[in-house]
Amino acid sequence: MIRQSAPPPAGSPTSVQPTSSGAVAAFFVDAVLVVLFVVIGRRSHAEGVDLAGVWQTGWPFLAALVVGWLVSLAWRRPLALWPTGVVVWAVTVAGGLALRAASGQGIALAFVLVATVTLAVFLLGWRAIEGLRARRRLARETAAEAETNGASAER
Repeated sequence: MIRQSAPPPAGSPTSVQPTSSGAVAAFFVDAVLVVLFVVIGRRSHAEGVDLAGVWQTGWPFLAALVVGWLVSLAWRRPLALWPTGVVVWAVTVAGGLALRAASGQGIALAFVLVATVTLAVFLLGWRAIEGLRARRRLARETAAEAETNGASAER
């Protein structure tokens, strides 16, 4: 779970300003998920999962992830599915594939499709889960506050 500095406003659980450690943690989650994508891909093709191989396959996507964070200003709202998550995902996929092609690595259509879908599930999925958790937490806090205020009003 990524910490945010204040409870979110009603209807927008991910729109508050994160703590700086929350933004760092969100970037770390994105980076780990990109590396996981690379490791899964290399294993499924019986390629080595050694550091050099993972780096060779992963650096284009990790570099594009950094660009996606910069373009989207993701540190402002790192948990937001829209626009942060979508921009980070789109730039990571497009930039990663472009860098991969420029460095002489293959970009077969099947790989493009798998990369697009897998990175969408990873980079958008965890943000969607965090958004649901934040909404549930807000609902519990609102219900508890209403109960406390109702008990106070009865006195």
